[in-house]
Amino acid sequence: MIHEIQEGYVKTEMHQGVTTIEFFHPQGNSLPYKILDELAKSIHVAGHDDECRVIVLRSAGEGVFCSGASFDEMANIKTEAEGVHFFSGFANVINAMRKCPRVIIVRVQGKCIGGGVGLVAACDYAIAVSGADVRLSELAIGIGPFVVGPVIERKINTAAFSQLAIDAASWRSSDWAKRRNLYAELHPDITSMDEAILKLSIFLTHTNPKAITTLKNDLWKGTEHWDEFLHERAAISSRLVLSEFSKNAIAAFKQKMDARSKHPAN
Repeated sequence: MIHEIQEGYVKTEMHQGVTTIEFFHPQGNSLPYKILDELAKSIHVAGHDDECRVIVLRSAGEGVFCSGASFDEMANIKTEAEGVHFFSGFANVINAMRKCPRVIIVRVQGKCIGGGVGLVAACDYAIAVSGADVRLSELAIGIGPFVVGPVIERKINTAAFSQLAIDAASWRSSDWAKRRNLYAELHPDITSMDEAILKLSIFLTHTNPKAITTLKNDLWKGTEHWDEFLHERAAISSRLVLSEFSKNAIAAFKQKMDARSKHPAN
């Protein structure tokens, strides 16, 4: 099943108990609200399908895994309510992942920015390729990683999260991400990464679904309040994105990206 969204899509396929959910957007697999909404719905549906035993989340292409929130949509936010609606898209996906009764494996084939790091952290098991570097760029545009922050901090610990969040101008290598447990496995090339994903997926299709659900409940213990908590965090981002600093920063970023698209050789 394919849901086409503003030149992008969310596509779901199931084969022998493995449900693959793939998303795509031409702007570096960025995440406009409609893609976030379809991801949350697709994860919920797959997680409650009796034939599904494991979910593999991936993005299209061989380049960037995810470039984070859609700058086009952030630039068009005019009211706090619009901002809460947009940033709640990330809250909805994270909550769908944590409540999903199936293990979610994420395939990280390239660099991961902002909200994309949150997607990876919210999955249960991340398998990445060398070069899948990470960066939290939110502070550079004045908003901070308030919605995705809790799930990233939970995965990599407070010290590592603070490094990512504060130094928003710098990349952290894929090896750094592996050492901090954002990635469970790091492979030298895409072929070996995909072999590892297939091997783990096959194993999980033969496990007891009730045991998996019980294990996931244990692993996510202490996050039962996140339905409300992450939406409260979305309100923080909403207020900040309306600030003069953020509006100027987002406009400058969009201008730079538009210039690059018109003059790619420069």
